[in-house]
Amino acid sequence: MRLIYSFLFVLLFTVATQAAIKTQTLEYKSGNTILKGFLAYDDTLTGRQPGVVVYPEWWGLTDYPKQRAQMLAKLGYVAFAADMYGDGKTTDDPQQAGQWIGELKQNLPEMVSRAQAALETLRSQPQVDPTRIGAIGYCAGGSVALELARSGAELSAVVTFHAGLAPTTPNPTEQIKPAILICNGGNDTFVSAQEIEAFKDEMRSHNVDWQLNTYGGAHHSFTNPDADRHKMQNVAYNAGADYRSWRDMKQFFEQKFHVEHSEVK
Repeated sequence: MRLIYSFLFVLLFTVATQAAIKTQTLEYKSGNTILKGFLAYDDTLTGRQPGVVVYPEWWGLTDYPKQRAQMLAKLGYVAFAADMYGDGKTTDDPQQAGQWIGELKQNLPEMVSRAQAALETLRSQPQVDPTRIGAIGYCAGGSVALELARSGAELSAVVTFHAGLAPTTPNPTEQIKPAILICNGGNDTFVSAQEIEAFKDEMRSHNVDWQLNTYGGAHHSFTNPDADRHKMQNVAYNAGADYRSWRDMKQFFEQKFHVEHSEVK
């Protein structure tokens, strides 16, 4: 079964790349930091489309978030995979990745500034409807997307996959504007039951339109077919949870962006 779902992932990505999907690297800035993101869109569509920022895992802007951006483009969205580290740099070393994301988490204003810069870069694209902007994030990138929402950013919807849920700054005072969907692994020990309950309380206290989906048997990084390669404890791909969480994201965005089924397939 896992082999079948992995094949479907590759097939979906392959189809996406064959459906008039255009991609380009966009250079943008946050303060003095030069960032290099990845834009993907279907140039056969007319009019302005909803936009989605993709915030990557702690590895940086690798091929994986770029693939997800192209899959979103195939669905009719203009997608922009963000660069959180500068110059589009990536790593395959967990220690280096931990250092880079740790530095950002210790400097919340800079982290939010870089996340906001990606959001505004996407919003400024001529193909994008600036009133329908969402964000997704994987692992650390999911935490980034949540912090952006907590900062009061103008977003319609946020979806996170296997993300940490605790705020970097406790008790944010800004209004949380987007609807939020959390896709969490039922066996992900990196996210404690206490953290989940605190997140629920936070969402209730801010009157957020939120939903938390838990996928039984799924560990951290359950959406990434390459996750097992690092042989890290509690990190594993789960094809079923990957498939279902992507389906749930699609339905969530269709509702929040008021997209017709003929537009998003």
